[in-house]
Amino acid sequence: MNDVADSDRLREKIGQRVAELEQVRTSIGQVIVGQADVIEQMLVGLLAGGHCLLEGVPGLGKTLLVKSLAQSLSLDFRRVQFTPDLMPSDLIGTEILEEDHGTGRRYFKFQRGPVFTHILLADEINRTPPKTQAALLEVMQERSVSYAGETHRLEPPFFVLATQNPIELAGTYPLPEAQLDRFMMHLRIEYPSEAEEQSILRLTTGSGVADLEPVLGREALLELQALTREVSVSDAIIEYVTRLVRATRPDDSAVDAVRQWVRWGAGPRAGQALTLAAKGRALLRGRYAATREDIERMAVPVLRHRVLLNFQAEADRRRVEDVLGPLLDQVPAPGER
Repeated sequence: MNDVADSDRLREKIGQRVAELEQVRTSIGQVIVGQADVIEQMLVGLLAGGHCLLEGVPGLGKTLLVKSLAQSLSLDFRRVQFTPDLMPSDLIGTEILEEDHGTGRRYFKFQRGPVFTHILLADEINRTPPKTQAALLEVMQERSVSYAGETHRLEPPFFVLATQNPIELAGTYPLPEAQLDRFMMHLRIEYPSEAEEQSILRLTTGSGVADLEPVLGREALLELQALTREVSVSDAIIEYVTRLVRATRPDDSAVDAVRQWVRWGAGPRAGQALTLAAKGRALLRGRYAATREDIERMAVPVLRHRVLLNFQAEADRRRVEDVLGPLLDQVPAPGER
């Protein structure tokens, strides 16, 4: 009886918030043409409490997409342009010397950096040295900043969207695979279709500029993140996620593409991320249970940066998607052997 009551309560709460989530999606659509899958995946990452890495060539609207999301959610937003001379203190903050004019006493005070926000856009993260990258990734993991023996907690929610340009590699510092694993999802923004590109030209070359109204506040978003954790996942779905993740590892895989082109597969953190992403997608679509479809739709963005290809794949000009496609086709679905 308690299980039924809990299920009804969860269904009711989800129903109250789904309409607001759809308004957020609609609001972003006023500014961003197309990219429906990327917008959905960003919202899933936000609901699941993970961070996202956005990759795309210049001019596809990565920065505008993140700004639009922040405006629609009525959250604090900071943008940091990552450059070769950016230091860790430029991100997390530093101590400054202040003086009490009444007593003349001097003391150090911690000046908070731009990471103390709700949504942080780390623009072109691969242009800054590893030391600064590591400082940001530590904050992403711990959700706090330790400085001079004191710990400063970040106010939830804390959502990092980092962008990187895949074509200008001179003078960049690519993120190591171990650090990429800190991102829940790796999203790729592709070129728009011809019709979408025409719409972009009409939208951006006129006199009117869309001013997005806030749709969802901080407290509502925190409630949604808590609800995401409550979305149910069956044992069969857990088994399916485990099979998918283990099948990315060449020594454990029966998938020919994996054995031929993969050097290292995904670790257990990938399974955690995929399960949470499936829960987030289910919630976004008004459901209180994750399904096989949720797993399959979120598998590529979750696993894309966690599967390391070998030299043979490079010689054969294969991409990670060439491995993940056969993987999803061949790994047995829930309930199958």
